[in-house]
Amino acid sequence: MRSMVIPRFLFAVVGVLFGFATNALAGPPLICHAIEIGHAKSLPPIDWNSSSTGGYALKNLSRDTLAILDSDPSVLVRMETLRRATIYARHDPATARELLLKLRARADRSETYGHHDALSWFDVGYLAEAYQQWMGKNDANPAAGLDGYAWIRRAIRLGGGDAEMEFAAALVTLHGPERAHREHISKAMAGTRGDALLAQNLASRFYRQTVSEVLSQPTSKEAAR
Repeated sequence: MRSMVIPRFLFAVVGVLFGFATNALAGPPLICHAIEIGHAKSLPPIDWNSSSTGGYALKNLSRDTLAILDSDPSVLVRMETLRRATIYARHDPATARELLLKLRARADRSETYGHHDALSWFDVGYLAEAYQQWMGKNDANPAAGLDGYAWIRRAIRLGGGDAEMEFAAALVTLHGPERAHREHISKAMAGTRGDALLAQNLASRFYRQTVSEVLSQPTSKEAAR
């Protein structure tokens, strides 16, 4: 049985590797595709293009989000929680700003006390990048002008190259820079051996074409020539 399952998985991952930067997605990549987290606790599910909060009280968003993040979940759970938080926060600029400021203060405190907390820097970096993709680069976006990707790279360095963080960085760099994107996805793939949920996310999401179709496409650099 294993001889049949492993090749199928490897072909799916190859499709992700070569197709990440070229396939068109329905919406912002950090927002429109949910991250598989199994039965882990997160914020209430919400459709990425929902016109309402579905009854969720926005006044609780910062408190609820921080409670989940502070419970020390996996990076995948952090990604999905921050994705949902961004969708909710888009409905209220004040709520969006409050959450971002609290996560930034949390990361700064880790530096003040000499902890250099990789996860705190990852959280604020990923939220900033999610805001950039879902709220745009305008005055209503509290993350306008911030470089969340730099904070994610910092978190990766502090965390010793966590494979799930590399996966997050691969999503952030989906549209470039291409070299950094390929490095991130390669490192994420290398970490799938001991992380079944990461392997599931890599193998099942973010592309719609067959492997042969993906491999026959030019890279973004070749297409631009």
